[in-house]
Amino acid sequence: MEKATVYFTKDLSAKGLMKAYNALGVQLKGKVAVKISTGEPGGHNFLQPALIQDLVKALNGTIVECNTAYAGRRSSSEEHWKAIEEHGFKAIAPCDIMDEEGDMAIPVTGGKHLKENYVGTHLKNYDSILMLSHFKGHAMAGLGGALKNMSIGVASARGKIQIHNSAKSEVFEDCFTADQDSFLESMADADQSVMDFMGRENIVYINVANRLSVDCDCDSNPHDPEMADIGIFASLDPVAVDQACVDAVYHSPDEGKAALIERMESRHGIHTVEAAAELGLGSREYTLVNLD
Repeated sequence: MEKATVYFTKDLSAKGLMKAYNALGVQLKGKVAVKISTGEPGGHNFLQPALIQDLVKALNGTIVECNTAYAGRRSSSEEHWKAIEEHGFKAIAPCDIMDEEGDMAIPVTGGKHLKENYVGTHLKNYDSILMLSHFKGHAMAGLGGALKNMSIGVASARGKIQIHNSAKSEVFEDCFTADQDSFLESMADADQSVMDFMGRENIVYINVANRLSVDCDCDSNPHDPEMADIGIFASLDPVAVDQACVDAVYHSPDEGKAALIERMESRHGIHTVEAAAELGLGSREYTLVNLD
């Protein structure tokens, strides 16, 4: 697979986000979904409305999410809607909990573990997606970026459980007994299903590498970041954009990066990127274009 292009800016502002998107040179068609994490209440590292609102409005986009599998404020649509409002997202754009009216199975072709992936039924209402991800660590996956946002993030609550345990169970507790590499590979399987369902040309990827906690935005009490913000990465390739973020952490002169690197390595987080590349979802080789 040929090298991908990843665009980068240190400008962590609404203007910088617009610059990163515009560099991609694409126009998302039809009804545009903007997939973010709305953030578990108590946490504060999720992408802030003030940062994303100009881009969401420029796309006439709808902010989309799915309910969580774990017991928290976002595990029911009723409480999730309250969280969306509390975090300021309803004030900037239309919002949609995609599995509020149930889920549907979409096929996985050539996956290592999954034959199908359960996503919210509302996914079919959209023509294109901006996968707008907060890059950071994660307690189970090691790291979270575009590939995690497109797999776990787009999956319904049932789909999330199946990804975590490689379709061996629909019981939430089994998420914690699964083989780690199989879980990471199942995320890549789920990515493949979403990309093929939507059409690969209809999804673009932006990772915002700020508030670089070792913990996910799904954590209600995340660890404070130990390293400085890096910037915004944008690509048409989800593998390349996540690889570029990982590389940027390793190459950072900030000694505080050690905690995030330990989190990524202890969970073998790069394996999701490896598995997605093996499935042909993108390239780990990329050219980084600095927009500053």
